[in-house]
Amino acid sequence: MTMPPDLRYAAEHAKGFMPSGEGLALFHAALKYGGQGPICEIGTYCGKSAIYLGAAARQTGSVVITVDHHRGSEEIQPGWAHHDPTLVDPRFGKMDSLPAFRTAIAAAGLEDEVIAVVGQSGRVAGLWNTPLALLFIDGGHSEEPVTADYEGWAPHVMEGGALVFHDIYPDPSGGGQAPYRVYLRALSSGAFKEVGGEGSLRVLERVGPGI
Repeated sequence: MTMPPDLRYAAEHAKGFMPSGEGLALFHAALKYGGQGPICEIGTYCGKSAIYLGAAARQTGSVVITVDHHRGSEEIQPGWAHHDPTLVDPRFGKMDSLPAFRTAIAAAGLEDEVIAVVGQSGRVAGLWNTPLALLFIDGGHSEEPVTADYEGWAPHVMEGGALVFHDIYPDPSGGGQAPYRVYLRALSSGAFKEVGGEGSLRVLERVGPGI
């Protein structure tokens, strides 16, 4: 199956940092695994990757739960390279990507497929008990948040389901190393094997216990 042109256009023009090739790889991973159950995304930002996932959810009859506090990860705060001043709420002086996300998902026509959960990933994970067909980890990229996302959410990936990481850079000159270290931890656990990837995106399949 291919991604519908209107949804691909919506994804490519939404705010975010995912290259088109990686987004399409995410879409195809969600197509492959989404029919087994719900899809969960950690790190929503403005909805770019949620559109890729939502397009697959529509075709597989699945649903996407996307979790984010919408106050921005470290790398998009003021003074950092990826900061977008248009996302600052002047009333509170804080980042707020939720309005941009809602606009992007509504414009794409995916409000039935994509469900936003607004809150800290770890707090939400502590309440979660539904097996996941696919988990996409793309939240905070420093050591503490990416480790917490893995520890809180990876145990919920069903056997035969997928764990997908973004921003995996084996060479430190390419980017931060925290997601790469957690990706290696997942592989060394014996619970996952790598089955695909594109650019900095890595797709792992759960093959057993051991997380």
